[in-house]
Amino acid sequence: MSEENTNSKIDYMLIFIVILLGVISVFTLYTLDPLLAQTKYGDGYYLKQIQWYIVGVVVITAIMFVDYDRLRQVSWLFYGFGIITLLMLYFHFPPYIAHNVNGAWGWFKIPGFGTIQPAEFMKVFLIIFLAHIIVAHKEKYPEHTVKMDLLLLGKIALTALVPIFFLVKQPDLGGVLVLTAITVCMILVSGIKWRIIFAIVGSVLVTGVLIVGVYILLPNQMNDFLKASGLDHVQGRFNAWLNPEEYSQGDAYQLVRAMRAIGSGQLSGKGVHGFEVTQGIPENHTDFIFTAISEQFGFIGASIVITIYFLLIYRLIHVALKCKDPFGSYLITGIIGMFAFQVFQNIGMSIQLLPITGLPLPLISYGGSSSLTYLIAIGIALNVYYRLKTYMFDES
Repeated sequence: MSEENTNSKIDYMLIFIVILLGVISVFTLYTLDPLLAQTKYGDGYYLKQIQWYIVGVVVITAIMFVDYDRLRQVSWLFYGFGIITLLMLYFHFPPYIAHNVNGAWGWFKIPGFGTIQPAEFMKVFLIIFLAHIIVAHKEKYPEHTVKMDLLLLGKIALTALVPIFFLVKQPDLGGVLVLTAITVCMILVSGIKWRIIFAIVGSVLVTGVLIVGVYILLPNQMNDFLKASGLDHVQGRFNAWLNPEEYSQGDAYQLVRAMRAIGSGQLSGKGVHGFEVTQGIPENHTDFIFTAISEQFGFIGASIVITIYFLLIYRLIHVALKCKDPFGSYLITGIIGMFAFQVFQNIGMSIQLLPITGLPLPLISYGGSSSLTYLIAIGIALNVYYRLKTYMFDES
């Protein structure tokens, strides 16, 4: 029997990376403050972001006092609580708190506190519960057979489809994509046979290509279908993505303005408060904050931000590989999927690489629920690293 011990240590590199992103977030919001004061959004968002970071630090500190393995015991409580909040929004209950923003019922507006977006917290809840499901399945069915793999796949799919259903109904396309990305990442490391995964991936890719092909060849029929299905917002975003100039005064307004602003930043940017285009971009302090960074600090500033995110993902992968505990590894894998997809999607939609979805840039965009969700995820990663176990004869 091998001996093991826990070397409690803090991942200062991960903490430093998060601090960098926090500084970039607060500073960018500070530079946008004069512009936001002239809009319906108001001002002082950088101060509010500082407050959320302080709350996040308190939450991370609390998380560090509890062994991450304890999360397995209450994973179903987190998941159940998340589903209940989404169910309440589905029925617009309670009516004086359920809040609609731009046609989406995705928030609770609490007097004296602000708005809370349950879909953000559902991301972490899903990661914890899926990690528990995978570990519990492997403990109960140690035999690695196709039948058992299909059973595990069914459990994972059913668990993920419940919150995805409610987000589709809100509608929250961005949230649906993030939960899907988290689920896919955890399936890839779950131990399910690769021939099963390849079969599923192949089917999804073929379906996706067919859908895009039908949309391009038969746009009118596809638009009628989307309208009949209540997915008009998806139609608008596809139109904006494929033909931004044609819809520059409608669905592609944000995209066209964003690309012009990013391009105008050139190599070194226009400097703080030295820009005008960004004033015409809605949500430039949330979903389109990368546009403001690129315009003010140019290609150099945007490249620095992307590099910091690369280091964040690299560090999380490092923690996942060093962790010998399956539950801890699955937790970090889900967190990696969440961060990697959101960064790629947010930056991609700003440069027309991907369709626009309502996803913030992790740890930089303003948002209480989103910022707190990412910081909770970082807290879990720090917890896993803090309690890494080393075994006798392991390579150092």
